Amino acid sequence: MSAHAYVDGRYLPVPLARVAIEDRGLQFGDSVYEVIAVFNRHFLDLEPHLWRLRRNLASIRIEGAPGEAALEAIARRLVAMARLTEGLLYLQVTRGTARRDHGFPANARPTLIATARAFDFRPRLAQQQDGIAVASLPDQRWLRGDIKSTNLLGAVLAKQEARETGAFEAMLHLPDGTVTEGGSTNFWLVDDDGALVTPPLSNRLLGGIMRQTVLRLAREAQMSVIERPFTLAESRSARELFLTSTTAPVLPVVRLDGDAVADGKPGPIARRLIDLIWTEVERQTGWRRGG
Repeated sequence: MSAHAYVDGRYLPVPLARVAIEDRGLQFGDSVYEVIAVFNRHFLDLEPHLWRLRRNLASIRIEGAPGEAALEAIARRLVAMARLTEGLLYLQVTRGTARRDHGFPANARPTLIATARAFDFRPRLAQQQDGIAVASLPDQRWLRGDIKSTNLLGAVLAKQEARETGAFEAMLHLPDGTVTEGGSTNFWLVDDDGALVTPPLSNRLLGGIMRQTVLRLAREAQMSVIERPFTLAESRSARELFLTSTTAPVLPVVRLDGDAVADGKPGPIARRLIDLIWTEVERQTGWRRGG
């Protein structure tokens, strides 16, 4: 397997891929992106990811990007070229290349960048079994977290600070203690009544595709689900705490800021959701966690 890229009509190995020095994605973060999991050579939740990409392009007023059929064809060719059986597809659309000026350029053509590279999901199985640690940090990002843009410096700094404490992820919160999301994940807890709680969608957090899938699976399983804000204080006393993302589907949080969450072990609701999500992965792609 080898990582392959697509940049504006050219397929080539990642080390040979290039973008223009004045591409607005490079100079301004004027771009949006998606990360899509590949299992058994099949995409997981491809349609929701492409729908979100289209929504985000509209949100920042980028026009003229390739349509969904073209994106899917490029994605499938990249996966084949990289000979991926398990990995990640990255799609990014920038506003294009133009003389550096903050305002939108008049005639720029969007730049499409895509990569396909291997990613091993099996270490996640051990993390699901044992749980992970997270660190709470102030949310210092811009106010449009609902747009999956490449303006990620706030998330980068939070992730690094969390890792320097030995944590897997940062739990970001507002000054009043309200939890927004992780550096690249959505957070959930189980409350005193056994209900599954996750923050509602707003401009402060991204509507994760894995979040969407877990909500659907939980409701289909007739689990009690509530979308409402929760705080750091609630997180510390929760019966269960966990996070979700494309690359980390349902990871139980067993330590928050060094202290145990509940009994310090993954709880029954997280374990049930782990089973449900891997069943869904198998349904869509044929990939089996025990395979």
